[in-house]
Amino acid sequence: MALGGNPVFNGKTFRSATRGNQSSGLGTATYAGTGVANQQQLEHMYNQPSAGPAQTGRMTFDDVIVKTLLCLGVVLVGAAIPAFVLPGLALPLMVIGALGGFVLGLVNAFRREPSPALILAYAALEGLFVGGITMYLEARFPGIALQAVLGTLVVFGVTLALFKSGKVRATPKAMKFFMIAIISYAAFSLVNLGLMLFGATEGMFGLRSSAIPGTEGMFGFENGIPFGLVIGLFAICLAAFSLIIDFTSISEGVRQGAPQKYSWTAAFGLTVTLIWLYVEILRLLAILRGSD
Repeated sequence: MALGGNPVFNGKTFRSATRGNQSSGLGTATYAGTGVANQQQLEHMYNQPSAGPAQTGRMTFDDVIVKTLLCLGVVLVGAAIPAFVLPGLALPLMVIGALGGFVLGLVNAFRREPSPALILAYAALEGLFVGGITMYLEARFPGIALQAVLGTLVVFGVTLALFKSGKVRATPKAMKFFMIAIISYAAFSLVNLGLMLFGATEGMFGLRSSAIPGTEGMFGFENGIPFGLVIGLFAICLAAFSLIIDFTSISEGVRQGAPQKYSWTAAFGLTVTLIWLYVEILRLLAILRGSD
């Protein structure tokens, strides 16, 4: 073995054969000293506390919380632009935010590796959309923004409490129902959007604004129970179960020691779900207050 191949021999040279006996005693002392030092170092290492997930580069709940709060902070900054900075451009900014957020949402969803820059860009664009639609509805129904925020916090808190209690879980059977329900809801939303764009329906929310036939006077609704009330409650339930899926994925990721970078993926998922939940609650409140 060449010198330097073993760190014990770094910087050392061998003596000539005529001085082998002298060097042999010195070598024994050197190795003995090295053995004592190594033993002390090992004992010191064994006495140290075990490295946690943060020290080993693994995902933690704290990582997810911090990154989710960062994403939501960016959403709030984006929402402040159409709400307070450029209120005259609220409508075009809302459209830009909706289209841009949709595109970046798909990009982030299908990326194999999370990109913090793209995730934060998505949050900023969604902020433009959320700020625009909130200010539009706030002008028509004063106080609706605060009601929607409180409603979102309540649903989030109740869902988290149910998840932690173990009473609600994303079981395979529940996931199958969720997939069928979310596809059905997406199909309805696309059809409703198409009818609204072509002027085939009346009302701010298309089919959601119409009343269910035969329900006139029920539950205080003179013109009938709004169809959007039923759809809105259904969508809020879907968003709440989506939070259960997010919580389950985060718990599994932490338990299995997923790399720390995937805390961005978890934060992205929570941000998407919370924005969806907020918009559904905002729309439901607008439908209810519009029927007063």
